[in-house]
Amino acid sequence: MKHNYKKRIQEFTFILPAMILFLVFVVYPFLQGFPISFTKWDGLSPVKTFNGISNYLKIFKDANVWNATKNTLIFTALTMFFSNFLGLLFALMISKTSRLNSVLRTCIFVPYCLSLVLSSYIWRYVYSDVLYEFTGIPSPLGSTTWVMVGLAIISVWRDAGYCMVVYIAAIQGVSKDYYEAADIEGCSRWKKFTNITLPLIGPAITANFTLLLAWGMKVFDYPMAATGGGPGRSSETIAMLIYNNLFVYNKAGYGQAIAIVFTLAIFLCSTLLSKALRAREVEL
Repeated sequence: MKHNYKKRIQEFTFILPAMILFLVFVVYPFLQGFPISFTKWDGLSPVKTFNGISNYLKIFKDANVWNATKNTLIFTALTMFFSNFLGLLFALMISKTSRLNSVLRTCIFVPYCLSLVLSSYIWRYVYSDVLYEFTGIPSPLGSTTWVMVGLAIISVWRDAGYCMVVYIAAIQGVSKDYYEAADIEGCSRWKKFTNITLPLIGPAITANFTLLLAWGMKVFDYPMAATGGGPGRSSETIAMLIYNNLFVYNKAGYGQAIAIVFTLAIFLCSTLLSKALRAREVEL
């Protein structure tokens, strides 16, 4: 009993630094900002005027909030699906250990090592100076219709490598005995994939989809660096809208209210998706 108690204390000390950082930089600012969301404050003046739940009621009537929500959801859906699809496809193609596959894995994973801002600048150049020069196709970042697709391509190019690494680890963890038994039964590659590989890498699918959902919903760097929210406000995301209200429009109280609702929405969506995928793991 005493040994187990000491072991738990030792295990707790490993996560203690991360917990402290989380409390200081996430939980504390969130709790500190909660009272501000009930005020009309410009972010600079020492005077904060209490206005009750007016900021929260305004959120549901603000056309800019709905526009930013639409943009965010489009970006999230595209990146979540295609990053996982390409990541899994690459993993299936190069999961076996070889020198060539090692080189290919490195090449695919390298974009993930670049910062989000640098990735945005690279693709802004590709769209405007390479794509248009060789194909005559205008940059999607200048189109109100295609701008979110253009930003999603940047994210997929960067994050597919991360998804690939997770899927490769999961695939390599599947016992070869299952595949040998399937070969004896004369199963096709597709049946082996759908009945063996896909069910047994369920935890990796859950992790990747949940992470990509959270990353997509809080996207800020790509539109800020590549488009500045334009053209017009066609690429303004929720995170950008919060930033603009806090630091550009001097509406700190309203911006904080959006931030709180947005944080709760991310938490709720991530939790529901994770639970749904984990339940699917059990069914499979």
